[in-house]
Amino acid sequence: MSEQRATDALEALGLPHEITRHGRVGSLAEVAAARGVEPRDIVKTLVVRRGEGDFLFVLVPGDREISWPKLRALLGVNRLSMPDKEVAKEVTGYERGTITPFGATTAWPVVADASLAGDPERRISMGAGAHGVAATVPAEETLARLDAQVADVTELQQP
Repeated sequence: MSEQRATDALEALGLPHEITRHGRVGSLAEVAAARGVEPRDIVKTLVVRRGEGDFLFVLVPGDREISWPKLRALLGVNRLSMPDKEVAKEVTGYERGTITPFGATTAWPVVADASLAGDPERRISMGAGAHGVAATVPAEETLARLDAQVADVTELQQP
């Protein structure tokens, strides 16, 4: 079970976490309310393809989106793409919408947006391997345990 793989990985990292389960949600505000956090604390884990067989995870706050020019500049590449759902599942072990770096079948590098760092009290909520299941974790400790490269790679979503 994918959820078990994610929770086992959280425990192996010794990362304090709280698992929440909720039904379908229709908006960022609804998912934040269901998980008991602010919308900016919902963190999407996106899989990005750097090259053939070369992927990474990008952690993006819920109210932001990837800035492709910033991410390309950080990685020193001219082209990046997002794999289709079949490839994403193949390279992570998780279905789109459930992807998390915790327990992924390959420990791809992690890039986290700079807006996630800097507050030792902040808690963020990330997918936990199954639809409607999330892990709420301390932001700073999570970025450290994932050995995330922290950089400005997003911009606020346009309404």
